[in-house]
Amino acid sequence: MRHSFSVEHALASGKFGAPAAHGDHVARLRLCEQACRDHGPKVVVARGPAGYGKTTLLAQCQARLQARSVRTAWLTLDRADNDLSRFLRCLMAALGALSGPAALPRDGHDSEDALALALVEAVASRGAPFALVLDEFEAITAPAVLDLVQDLIGRLPAHGRLLIGSRHAPGLALGRLRAANQLLEIDAAQLCFSMDEASHFFARRSPLLTPTEVGLLHRKTEGWIAALCLASASLARQPSAAAFIERFSGSDQSVADYLAQDVLASQTPALRRFLLRTSILKQLSPPLCQALLPDLDCADLLAQLENGHVLLTRTSMDEPHYRYHSLFASYLQSQLRAQAPGDIASLHLAASRWYDEQGRPVPAIDHAIDGGDFGRALSLLQAHADTLLAEGRMRLLSRWFAQLPPAVLATRPLLQAVQVWATCFTRGPSEASLLLADLGLADSADPGVRAHVRALQPLLLSMMDRHEEAYAAGMSSVAALEDALSFTDTALANAMANVTAVLGRYHEARALLDTARRAQSRSASSFNLMYSEAVEGIIDLQEGRMRQAGARFRMAVRSTRNGAYGQANGNAWAGVLYAAWVYETGDLPQAARLLHVYVPLGRDVGLPDHLILGYLMLARVAFYEGDVEQTFYLLGELEYLGHQRRLPRIAASARVERARVLLMQGHPQAAREELRRADDADLWNRVQALRLPANDLLYPRLGRLRCEAYEGDAAAALRQLDTDIAQALDARRVRRACKLQLFRAVALARANDDAGAYTQLGPLLEMAQAEGLCRVLVDEGLALIRLIQRFAATPAGSAWLAAGAAQDWWRRFQEQARIGSAPPEPTRAPDAAGAEGLTPKELRVLRLLAEGHSNSAIARQLFVSESTVRTHLRHLNVKLSADSRTQAVARARSAGLL
Repeated sequence: MRHSFSVEHALASGKFGAPAAHGDHVARLRLCEQACRDHGPKVVVARGPAGYGKTTLLAQCQARLQARSVRTAWLTLDRADNDLSRFLRCLMAALGALSGPAALPRDGHDSEDALALALVEAVASRGAPFALVLDEFEAITAPAVLDLVQDLIGRLPAHGRLLIGSRHAPGLALGRLRAANQLLEIDAAQLCFSMDEASHFFARRSPLLTPTEVGLLHRKTEGWIAALCLASASLARQPSAAAFIERFSGSDQSVADYLAQDVLASQTPALRRFLLRTSILKQLSPPLCQALLPDLDCADLLAQLENGHVLLTRTSMDEPHYRYHSLFASYLQSQLRAQAPGDIASLHLAASRWYDEQGRPVPAIDHAIDGGDFGRALSLLQAHADTLLAEGRMRLLSRWFAQLPPAVLATRPLLQAVQVWATCFTRGPSEASLLLADLGLADSADPGVRAHVRALQPLLLSMMDRHEEAYAAGMSSVAALEDALSFTDTALANAMANVTAVLGRYHEARALLDTARRAQSRSASSFNLMYSEAVEGIIDLQEGRMRQAGARFRMAVRSTRNGAYGQANGNAWAGVLYAAWVYETGDLPQAARLLHVYVPLGRDVGLPDHLILGYLMLARVAFYEGDVEQTFYLLGELEYLGHQRRLPRIAASARVERARVLLMQGHPQAAREELRRADDADLWNRVQALRLPANDLLYPRLGRLRCEAYEGDAAAALRQLDTDIAQALDARRVRRACKLQLFRAVALARANDDAGAYTQLGPLLEMAQAEGLCRVLVDEGLALIRLIQRFAATPAGSAWLAAGAAQDWWRRFQEQARIGSAPPEPTRAPDAAGAEGLTPKELRVLRLLAEGHSNSAIARQLFVSESTVRTHLRHLNVKLSADSRTQAVARARSAGLL
């Protein structure tokens, strides 16, 4: 029996195909032509309330594109798709249609990272014209899913299209597409039938209406398609069409209520009973309906409803699977609550039992909760919680826990422990820590609960940058571990291995990793394998074994592909580190693809190092591609995340990286000012005592040494660098020592000691070639690149380059440094439109905004009201052509205003 999401179940529900075309549908020729024209919009958004024909329009667009030999994929979304794991599997299955008869992935055979990477690759590398349709997009609210769709939009090739149907504006940033005329927005007014379309609609129905009657109906409904369909269904049973149309009301709610009641009243008693009692179902099939109504012939009743066009949509051409029109379903449910409220619980119970028998625990639990049978829901949840937790279904678990009364959950402390895990990976470690304390699970006598708590406590502390406390909290638990380790025990060993590695206690870290690995031989866990390899890779990275670190990160990523845990922590944990290795080798396109998958996951999980590394690399890729505004935007977003999550290391790291960018642009004074603002002595003194992956090469003193070596007093820089290099080598921080030695080579060259610079540079280049590194050199900009060019022209450099391996590396380095013909020039920031028109007060607001202050904090500092601050922000957005606070700050930075 499978307990996770199944593509087969999604196929059965009709998620991967447009509703079957109906002969009575009116062709939306004008809208289809706008959406499907050659060289037309990259993204089409059909937006309007229920009943405005969005799905029918998208289906007609799909048919038109297919007639032009454009391959298409269709996915109908629902609220369960806010679970990123499920969304990825559904979307990957849908995209299978673009590649012909390729087999769809099966449950449990591909983890989230494998699916996400394959998805991004499928979209980005698709060679032939294609279109993807995402219908009912209003169901999507999860930031990680929205981010993934945003990334897909960004990766769409010129011959790719995305068509979206939604009841409201999708939570996507579409401003750039709109400005580039690559977005077509079809709103409710455009979706409404024109008079000609209404005439065509009623010309195919009985009784025939006069043009005057059609015009009156069109005017009363304002072309609202659902109302016209409902009116048509009622007209056939009216003694006088004219009288019916005359008394017909045109407001949305009255149309829905009046006509739905009229449709319901016209059915036989058996059909009315069937309609009301099956309205609780999202998807209807004969066996499922039969479980709810065993005394009726449900297959026959479904066929009658389909033939009678009673607001029932067939979702599968191969199987009799249906769903009600959403307005009609809402009306039926309200009638069920009014007429037979006592039946609702038993109907949900019957549906829950049927789904449970089919091995589908997710809808079984959903119906148990919806029916108020919390005892059954808890029993099902407890039976499947370990599997769902192991699969990383954190959002799904979190949604259920939010629906269950706390008093009911209090009877199941083991589930409360799972609730803490789900909270950690959906709302962050701070909230999870508060929940853990409020629930009092640390005092539980249940050994299973205690095992969860032992793993959770140090994990939560380390995720909040409290590594010393995590060490104190976890080591006593590690000492009590027995030989037979459970999943949570192994997770504890791995978590403490990471904590001890951060504290620089590598001997302890490796001993803990050995303990975790021994447990794998008895109880294999892909998540724990991933965790072990990732932690040891971090240690390798710190000690200069870059290739070995990269191999471990690659193994860590691949380890989750045959086990479905890692949807949140696993993939983000290993994936960002692997992306960092790929970036260092110079494969920027692949690094960007990895980052667009893993950074949203890391942001949801709230791992500080992975957030910093992920945003830093995305910003560097943008800078390399010449998009300075995007560079500053990403660093601004990272800074805001640090302020929002009360993690000053994140915000300060964004400023340190921003200083590097400013220096690369030729603004040394601005870079020094940014470093001054980032330099919190208490913060960085603590950070320097730790071995944090994101900050080994990212801290204010290193930034100041870079400024001095490149633009300041070279002699003073050399004195400081000698001290710092010695300290780094003593602490076995080989990677840091190498970076500082690069600065020293630049400073020697600036001091007119080219021979000394070449002597310093030679071993560093040999190490870079041996370890396959490029970006650690290229990211230091023009001064270092020119020095390396001059060294390559010396006899010693030429002799080194004569080796075959060195030649291959040199070719790759030249490509990354863009020095095949001429060295690159520093990228200068563009002027922001309207920036010269900022008032002194607006500039002050802008500076406070850049420092992460809220509206209320800005108001207090300026002694004005929050309303006045909002007015200033609106003016800033207009003058800087920005769509958000973060973009306004990014554009101001690129224009040199900050």
